[in-house]
Amino acid sequence: MGSTNIVWLRNDLRIADNEALSAATSVGATAVAIYIHETTKGVRPPGAAARWWLNRSLESLGAALAERGIALVVRAGDASLVLPAVVAEFDARRVFWNRRYAPGERDADTAIMAGLKYDGIAVQSFAGNLLVEPWDIATGEGKPYSVFTPFWKRLREMPIAAPRRRPAADKPIASKRIDTDYKAPAWSHKLAAHWNIGETAAHDRLVAFLDEQLTDYAEGRDFPASASTSRLSPHLRFGEISARQIWHAAQAVAHADHSRQAAVDKFLSELAWRDFNYHQLYHRDDIATQPMQPKYAGVVWRKAQADLAAWQRGQAGIPIVDAGMRELWETGFMQNRVRMLTASLLAKNLLVDWRKGEQWFWDCLVDADMANNPGNWQWVAGSGMDASPYFRIFNPVTQGERFDVAGDYVRQWVPELAQLPDAWIHNPAEAPADVLRKAGVVLGETYPKPIVDLKSSRARALEAVKGL
Repeated sequence: MGSTNIVWLRNDLRIADNEALSAATSVGATAVAIYIHETTKGVRPPGAAARWWLNRSLESLGAALAERGIALVVRAGDASLVLPAVVAEFDARRVFWNRRYAPGERDADTAIMAGLKYDGIAVQSFAGNLLVEPWDIATGEGKPYSVFTPFWKRLREMPIAAPRRRPAADKPIASKRIDTDYKAPAWSHKLAAHWNIGETAAHDRLVAFLDEQLTDYAEGRDFPASASTSRLSPHLRFGEISARQIWHAAQAVAHADHSRQAAVDKFLSELAWRDFNYHQLYHRDDIATQPMQPKYAGVVWRKAQADLAAWQRGQAGIPIVDAGMRELWETGFMQNRVRMLTASLLAKNLLVDWRKGEQWFWDCLVDADMANNPGNWQWVAGSGMDASPYFRIFNPVTQGERFDVAGDYVRQWVPELAQLPDAWIHNPAEAPADVLRKAGVVLGETYPKPIVDLKSSRARALEAVKGL
């Protein structure tokens, strides 16, 4: 019998609270970790910005694992071929992994597990990086939830498993160089100025948020110029920190200081939205391509490539939307409210298929994952479960005036408008000529005119779904 255990890492690039890794190191055999850049049929490959993050995360994890005597092997290809080859290479008899939940991923894992077991290899899977497994939470009728509030109420009543400790360390080994340039485009390297990556960085970010930002989170999270959000989403996406670790750390803050309970509850409710999106992902067809509410398959979308391109480049002529799209391109991130505004403009005012926006975010966001990215897009487009009603069409001008009152966010990311007074920073198209002249703004030259009229496009969007 082989004396090596294989742990197949996917969205769980951490050592602490990693059940598969703990199991692989607890049975007296040598553990080898493998990460596969998958080309497996049905498994959605990560977007460009996510690949950049992934490469750095693997590099960090490889060094940390080596300190504990565990080698990290990185390969590329169809996992149904690569994983058995690695098992044979190390003469292993046991394989461990943490579960994943997208339909194509589940199909791939089921087939791989069956093949390994047929060859006499023991395979064991564990709960993935969620608060609860999607099948362990259901309505009183035993059905999947489609509304968030009762889902959240039920989730709060359930015991959330305590995080596991780090597995025991073995004698350190030499850390091998990890392929840090796997299909990451050259433009993604600018992201390095904005992020610290890896398990240690994830925990540092959590501690800093709980200590310094949690109290202002409930209100501050709506204001894009404030630093009130956790920015934990990319760390969660790659499993550098687990949802369980975040849950219990936040609850510990509330237990130590009851005055912070409301802030903790609000923060954890947003964490629960992540579970809710995975709940939809597990129980439905591919939510990145299929509307959760079938009637929305009947929407006739505009073929407006020029509008889509202007939106992507941050040249829509609507300041807070352009600011968000430029922040996304520069940092791989966008503040949550601005994500809603940019998505609403595309899917509703421009009436461009939400899937085109979802794919752009998939490529540009460092935190784009299988459930949250399409789930959030469907929420804004109106086709998701418990979605924003289709008639709720955000007005980005009034939203900017409300949540970026002094225009700080716009001035940061759209510097050509920086000299406009607060009263016009979100609506330069309506600014008096002398105001524009004093600010050095020439519409159509230094800054684009709006590519869409918000009032008439709202009416068009409502008409598009009237008969569904």
